[in-house]
Amino acid sequence: MHDWFVANWVTLLALSELLVALGASGHAIVHKRDPRAAVLWVGLIWLAPFAGAALYFLLGINRIRRRAALLMRDKKSRVDRPEPPSELRRPPVDERPELSRAIDRVVRRELVAGNHIDPLENGDVAYPAMLAAVESAERSVVLATYIFDDDEMGAEFAQALTRAHARGVPVRVLVDAVGARYSFPSIVPRLRRAGLAVATFLPSWSPLGAGVANLRNHRKILIADGRVAFTGGMNIRDGHVLARAPKHPVRDLHFRLHGPIVGELMECFVEDWTFSSGEVLTGDQYFPALDPQGPSLARAISDGPDEDFEVLRQVILVALSSARRRVRIVTPYFVPDASILDALVTASLRGVEVELVIPERSNIPLADWACTALLWQLLERGVKVHRSPSPFDHTKLFLVDDAWALVGSANWDARSFRLNFELSVEVHDRALCGSLHALVDARVRPARELSLAEVDGRSLPVRLRDGVAKLFAPFL
Repeated sequence: MHDWFVANWVTLLALSELLVALGASGHAIVHKRDPRAAVLWVGLIWLAPFAGAALYFLLGINRIRRRAALLMRDKKSRVDRPEPPSELRRPPVDERPELSRAIDRVVRRELVAGNHIDPLENGDVAYPAMLAAVESAERSVVLATYIFDDDEMGAEFAQALTRAHARGVPVRVLVDAVGARYSFPSIVPRLRRAGLAVATFLPSWSPLGAGVANLRNHRKILIADGRVAFTGGMNIRDGHVLARAPKHPVRDLHFRLHGPIVGELMECFVEDWTFSSGEVLTGDQYFPALDPQGPSLARAISDGPDEDFEVLRQVILVALSSARRRVRIVTPYFVPDASILDALVTASLRGVEVELVIPERSNIPLADWACTALLWQLLERGVKVHRSPSPFDHTKLFLVDDAWALVGSANWDARSFRLNFELSVEVHDRALCGSLHALVDARVRPARELSLAEVDGRSLPVRLRDGVAKLFAPFL
């Protein structure tokens, strides 16, 4: 028998590879909803014997949906969030009511009235406000972030959280397991040594986190006493404080929120905390009754590869189809799928002024190259594309006409639309949107408008490079 195996090992190896490739490619064909991703995975599985199937097993299979369903199947009844007063729930929308009604059918949370929302530019403004909220907290502090660096700024947050804990304030900190590794050593052990309750989202056995590289919790939430919340695109790291002249400066936009919307953000945090730690947070220290604080109608929109799969993408498509006058998008990474590109082109063809503001150069060259390969489709149909100069702009902002905005953590790429867990806030408020349009104006003034001739004039090697990068768009 041993001699037979030795004599036929090549045949056995080939048969094993055939069975593995058939199984892995069959799984990709059945379970991958994006045909481009399925084609890429099947090609890799067959072109790279064994290695392609191994990579698909590590990176291509969404293992979190079943785990989330099992742990969180009763989360709606377990999250003890008091309902806002009836007069604040499902408020009448004066402008674009059809947009609100359409989004009602897509998301699982209600639009609520009575909110006050402040935009906070860069860490220079946002961090002091966030730290002040932690320092003044009396009943609870919760923090969820993708990146929490062990640097000067991270140390300031760690110290403020530690002082809150020392005052007897319950503190809960959730850091994404991959984002926690952006600095070395990770700040998580320091937080735990200080006695804080810390959980990491979806930890991996792999030293590089490769097994779950795309299923990340990209949400940013800070809430003090259940009454004031902060969310947006900003992580916790030195680079966001431009006044300190960091080595790698990053512009960004965060938001401070008061009113009933805070309860929806807390609900989102509690769901993630329960998933990661097993602890259920209840009571009025986390969910106090919230009175109206301002004129904004708002709603939290959670998105991720679980029950909220592709919710954000559907909201964006609905908003683009409803635009009448103008659409403005500011995003650090722009690698959307064909349906969103078509929606942007269709809006432009309807006479809507469509503007896209992206960095001249981001921190991910592959995403920049893939983006450039897509832009001709927009430029030839009248979409204006502005490339903002350094410092790298990490702002995420989507404005439709003059009274509707979508803000939060999501980029315009496959990671945010399909692969990661994101949090956005839908806002109806003409005054706030006016200030956000002014912010976009400030981004556009120093930016360089890209032309179709420039994109078409790229050299053949550059166009080939960008085209190859575009093939990886489902993963960027």
